[in-house]
Amino acid sequence: MEEPPQNDLNTMTHEKDDPLQSTSPQISVSEFSCHCCYDILVNPTTLNCGHSFCRHCLALWWASSKKTECPECREKWEGFPKVNILLRDAIEKLFPDAIRMRYEDIQHNNDIVQSLAAFQKYGNDQVPLAPNTGRVNPQRGGGFFSGVLTALTGVAVVLLVYHWSSRESEHDLLVHKAVAKWTAEEVVLWLEQLGPWASLYRDRFLAERVNGRLLLTLTEEEFSRAPYTIENSSHRRAILLELERVKALGVKPPQNLWEYKAVNPGRSLFLLYALKSSPRLGLLYLYLFDYTDTFLPFIHTICPLQEDSSGEDTITRLLDLREPTWKQWREFLVKYSLLPYQLIAEFAWDWLEVHYWTSRFLIVNAMLLSVLELFSFWRIWSRSELKTVPQRMWSHFWKVSTQGLFVAMFWPLIPQFVCNCLFYWALYFNPIINIDLVVKEVRRLETQVL
Repeated sequence: MEEPPQNDLNTMTHEKDDPLQSTSPQISVSEFSCHCCYDILVNPTTLNCGHSFCRHCLALWWASSKKTECPECREKWEGFPKVNILLRDAIEKLFPDAIRMRYEDIQHNNDIVQSLAAFQKYGNDQVPLAPNTGRVNPQRGGGFFSGVLTALTGVAVVLLVYHWSSRESEHDLLVHKAVAKWTAEEVVLWLEQLGPWASLYRDRFLAERVNGRLLLTLTEEEFSRAPYTIENSSHRRAILLELERVKALGVKPPQNLWEYKAVNPGRSLFLLYALKSSPRLGLLYLYLFDYTDTFLPFIHTICPLQEDSSGEDTITRLLDLREPTWKQWREFLVKYSLLPYQLIAEFAWDWLEVHYWTSRFLIVNAMLLSVLELFSFWRIWSRSELKTVPQRMWSHFWKVSTQGLFVAMFWPLIPQFVCNCLFYWALYFNPIINIDLVVKEVRRLETQVL
């Protein structure tokens, strides 16, 4: 029997060793078609039943039907469908031109882009279950923080009930009491809240039994000589500036967070809500409606002049009612546009001596919210959705504005206890929630298939 030529033997051996190469010329686009659009698969997503579809086709199917089932065999899928990476890479290598054309068509179709975003958001909200168990996948995160949050919520409710059942009414604070009716102890309390430096003069005011009526009659000359002897001009100026405000209002103006909340319960909650949802809108609100009392001290604190860098000038910075210079406005607008949460953190940092723990909660929360905002911008950039930024900003502005208006209209009908609960929840518990969100975003970034 005649033996085959040596070249034929080599060809047969090569084909046996590499069957893919021997069949590759016979592969066509139709063998990798989606059963929804009947075009080549783009980001093929394989379901539990084994059928594969373009990811955007599956997103359109889900958006229209709201059903978690296969479009072909109607078998329900488990968990959230993922892109079949092996199949995707093989198709992109075999048919790069066809895939590139389909990608371009998809990116210019707003319906597909919106459906994919909604589908991904739906998947992000799902908590995948481990096979054959009811336990949450530990890679998902959130379990630890959810437990901590639940425990802290219970503790907070108990503390709030105890606090408001045993404390004096907020209407008994000096911000609601006429100056002429202040006792000597209340005058000292007003003095100490001007800053830690004011404790130097506490004993002198107590020794002279300075009550509210006497306080209204004191002048700069009397403060500078015995028995008060306030030799530091910066200290004396701070006291006189605050005394002028007291005389003008007839009551003590808010000098810390809790007094501000007692005078403006709805406004304080709105500002906390704005810090979480839209710090730029919150600062714009202060500029338009609380310019003199809050915005001016705010901008002088976070954007001080270089000549105000001495320790003495820092004391009176919160009482500075001068119009900001162009340099201060420029620094403020840059931070306002790019790093709004940093403005909140810088302001809280200057209040550390007055609100030790509260300021730290605000600083941590501002840092976490900055990270979450960066993640949002990264998603927009990675998905080539920069054109949608103006629309997103307007939608966000409208949402926050209407919700703020709704709260302002119905706030007088809400009980004070509910207001306080919401206030403290937003102040102290949002950082814990945001830590959980940051952890989820980091893990999502690690596992996200682009």
